[in-house]
Amino acid sequence: MHSCAPSADVERQTIQPRSGWQEKVEALGFRYHTENDIPYWCEDACYAFRSDQIDKIEEATERLHQLCLSAVEKLITDGDLGRLAIPEMYWPYIADSWRRQDPDIYGRFDLAFDGSSEPKMLEYNADTPTALLEASVVQWYWLEETRPDCDQFNSIHERLIRGWGQVKDRFAPDLPIHFSGLSDEDEDLITVEYMRDVCQQAGLATHYIDIADIGWNGRCFTDLDERPLRALFKLYPWEWLLQEEFGRHVLADNTAFIEPPWKMVLSTKAILPILWEMFPDHPNLLPASFTRADFAGTCVEKPFHGREGGGIRILQPGDAARTADGERRIWQGFTPLAKFDGKHVLIGSWIVGGAAAGIGIREDVSPITGNTSLFVPHYFV
Repeated sequence: MHSCAPSADVERQTIQPRSGWQEKVEALGFRYHTENDIPYWCEDACYAFRSDQIDKIEEATERLHQLCLSAVEKLITDGDLGRLAIPEMYWPYIADSWRRQDPDIYGRFDLAFDGSSEPKMLEYNADTPTALLEASVVQWYWLEETRPDCDQFNSIHERLIRGWGQVKDRFAPDLPIHFSGLSDEDEDLITVEYMRDVCQQAGLATHYIDIADIGWNGRCFTDLDERPLRALFKLYPWEWLLQEEFGRHVLADNTAFIEPPWKMVLSTKAILPILWEMFPDHPNLLPASFTRADFAGTCVEKPFHGREGGGIRILQPGDAARTADGERRIWQGFTPLAKFDGKHVLIGSWIVGGAAAGIGIREDVSPITGNTSLFVPHYFV
């Protein structure tokens, strides 16, 4: 039996992996736990928190969510979506989605947190967040087997089912939901299938279709059986979709997308400078700007869009911005990630149905969290 004795601070604990853990996580559908013989899921360490530290993460996450909703309202009301590099032809479509309160399901804030200071928002993965199954299900089963007397900040699974139930209440009860993503990307496919599973548990009918197989019949999007896609969950970024040949057909507005069109406003790192303009010196925000010259000290350069740390650079004083490729970027004040045993720690804090739902922890020897960073389970007292 493992002790749940409190620690003075967040603690990284070295532990013994469970016997046969690979088979145990695969039984939960978690097939991408190892890549090229290098584990992505970590079983030889875990993070221990106190309950007051979890409370601080939860409260910060819900505050940040409200700030983001305020930013959406302001940008849409002011007709200011051009600052986010969203093509003008889509502005009315996004505004309509916001005003009719199209339902969203989930998002993930990436936070820097050392256990004592206020959590700081690094970015918001509002449209296509991954690392979901491992945060929701896999680490919960790890907790039940290894630390049954402890707790975990994790109500993600239950809240997802509840969130899909609210979607069902908004739509016709017999309306099927199509689920789509990139079938040849294992992590994406498994994430989509997990979301499809919780949707079914909420009582909705579902169908899966690869994103490349979605058709357009001149009136609406269709699947391979020519069924209209009346509602579609897509693990495919809005900015990619709008670049597709048939992207402009979303303007027909006869498919309910999840995540909804208004999430385009939040699915870009360009929201970071806008949040700082609206809420300067907020304790959970970092300074951010559309101008490199606004930072004399160390800062972080980020492209408007990118996944898994792609294109992110830590700039020292005097380092020039990268502009030759024409990609639009923002700059954000640097805050170091907490470091334990030589590992930089990032907190992924989930918001589901408008409420903080749990966390997943990634760690890396690099200060920039990327695709190969480890996922490490946690518990709290």
